[in-house]
Amino acid sequence: MKIFGAVALLIVIVIALLILISNIKIVPQARALVIERLGAYRATWGVGLHFKMPIIERVARRVDLKEQVVDFPPQPVITKDNVTMQIDTVVFYQITDPKLFCYGVANPIMAIENLTATTLRNIIGDLELDQTLTSRETINTKMRASLDVATDPWGIKVNRVELKNIIPPTAIRDAMEKQMKAERERREAILRAEGEKKSTVLVAEGEKESVILKAEAAKQAAILQAEAEKEKRIKEAEGEAEAILKVQQANADGIRFIREAGADEAVLRIKSLEAFEHAADGKATKIIIPSEIQGMAGLAKSVKEIMSDK
Repeated sequence: MKIFGAVALLIVIVIALLILISNIKIVPQARALVIERLGAYRATWGVGLHFKMPIIERVARRVDLKEQVVDFPPQPVITKDNVTMQIDTVVFYQITDPKLFCYGVANPIMAIENLTATTLRNIIGDLELDQTLTSRETINTKMRASLDVATDPWGIKVNRVELKNIIPPTAIRDAMEKQMKAERERREAILRAEGEKKSTVLVAEGEKESVILKAEAAKQAAILQAEAEKEKRIKEAEGEAEAILKVQQANADGIRFIREAGADEAVLRIKSLEAFEHAADGKATKIIIPSEIQGMAGLAKSVKEIMSDK
């Protein structure tokens, strides 16, 4: 009996320890536990060590407080100009109040999905196709603001909403591709025309520069040629002047030598006459000779005739 009593006591102690251990709860970071007592909300446990009363208290829900992402499938929406398209969205949300999240709505994710679809239809219904394709940021901002207000009673904060894909109908996509192709061809034609225009302008400018350079070169050549001609004439004039100067110097030297040799007046006159002959040089049309020199010329002629008779 004593052994049976000891075993029963041991069993009771083990069961008590197991119950005690099972009611010790450790809440990790970014998690929360919603506790109920006899079916009613009791408390929300945050990070740390907690102990719940056995049997009468229970963990109603474990809540993840980290930011979460949910990707909803494409939703059919109709634009203002009656174009039906498929749009799928991505919602980034975070639970801020575990109590409201647990008791505010039965299925939070389904509620957010339906709310996202209806909000998206309302926003797209006020926009035309072109505005829908070019106003993603505006649509994202409007949807985030609407969802954040609607999910606040559920203890959920919507941080960001993104339109993942906008899929127009096949006919619209084909028309858009043709439009884009035509626009690219138009830009290509414009760029080609601008390139040809620039090329023509550059060629014309090059020809202009070439003509200017040729004109300047011809002008410079004419100037150099004129300067060379001028230098030539100056050199010729200087040479003729120097020749005349040397002839006159030789005549003067001859007369001086004759005087130094004691020649009489008649010889000097004859030398002067010879000087006039050289001065004429067969080119002058008229030469004026003084009367004294004329007489001396006659005398010289008579002397030459006498000398020839002998």
